[in-house]
Amino acid sequence: MPLISKRGSLMPSSPIRKLAPLAREAKAQGVKVYHLNIGQPDLPTPRKALEALKHIDRETLEYSPSEGYAFLREKLVKYYKRYGVDVTPDDIIITAGGSEAILLGFLACLDPGDEVIMVEPGYANYISFSKTSSIKVKTVTARIEDGFALPSVEDFEKAITPRTKAILLCNPSNPTGYVYTPEELQRIKEIVIKYDLFLFSDEVYREFIYNGKPYVSALSLGIRKNVIMIDSVSKRYSECGIRIGMLVTKNREVHDTVMKYCQARLSPPLLGQIVAAESIEGTEDYAKACFDEYKERRDFFIKGLNEIPGVYSPMPEGAFYTVASLPVNDAEDFCRWLLTDFRLNGETVMMAPAAGFYSTPGLGKNQVRMAYVLKKEDLARALAILRKALEVYNQPR
Repeated sequence: MPLISKRGSLMPSSPIRKLAPLAREAKAQGVKVYHLNIGQPDLPTPRKALEALKHIDRETLEYSPSEGYAFLREKLVKYYKRYGVDVTPDDIIITAGGSEAILLGFLACLDPGDEVIMVEPGYANYISFSKTSSIKVKTVTARIEDGFALPSVEDFEKAITPRTKAILLCNPSNPTGYVYTPEELQRIKEIVIKYDLFLFSDEVYREFIYNGKPYVSALSLGIRKNVIMIDSVSKRYSECGIRIGMLVTKNREVHDTVMKYCQARLSPPLLGQIVAAESIEGTEDYAKACFDEYKERRDFFIKGLNEIPGVYSPMPEGAFYTVASLPVNDAEDFCRWLLTDFRLNGETVMMAPAAGFYSTPGLGKNQVRMAYVLKKEDLARALAILRKALEVYNQPR
């Protein structure tokens, strides 16, 4: 029988979804599962976007241009301008979600065996994209004790080798919610210049910065030819399913190389572009309401977490995630046990073991990533379940 590829065998399972079969089995038994494992917003998509989808007047659902429709890219130019980012429609490529933008950026900028440096804990799918691209991820570690602040310049420089081609940041961070300061980004800029690197900057969560820190785009650092910005409408408009992302760069060679891959995959989703374009303008009140709701959920949830004996979470400054430490030796075993063995009045909680967000073996062993994307009543119930579950799990067995 033929063997699968080595590349396929090395592809890691998603820590966000790897326990999904256990959750499905629990639900089949009638258990209510509170999903804190995945950043799927429960807030409604903008009504005007849904109406646009209902009233599409096209007779043919055709291929779009490989770079995406001009009407969407032109609206995005105005959107970015609100955040101090000056680009043109020709700097923007529409992709099938932010995931495709990252993958195509890797394929365009890095050769097999090249290295990209990322901060850990980091978005787990970055590792999957690197495996797909046959590139190597080197990590610098942010510590929960420091609130997951940017590691030192010395840590970055220790990770740099002759094969290093890029640094990858997520700002605000998934999975920690940390927001990099202008001073921290300046340090990254200096490293990028010194070693002549690309800077991949995932800025999907720019709308959700809660503590008054300024949003600073990597495209505003004065190294625009080095920067590949990644974006998506999934989170800010609760439109994860339409799969619309963007790769934005002022580097024409990078742009044109990415376009070769875009032409090979033909086009980004047609219906998704229509919905996304309708979401960008006239939704200011919607955006403000979403921001206020997530901030309220954050304040409530983090306070509740830190009131559970042995649990610690820094206060996330952005996005809608946190990485918290639990009073357990093996968070993955605990997360599995929650789904297979523990019930509180017919309910349980699903979380993502945080070890999957680290590349360094052994790190994050007692940590979980949680997304506070549920309404406060459900978050309160999830906190009560977690508190009781830890009491039971830590009893002698």
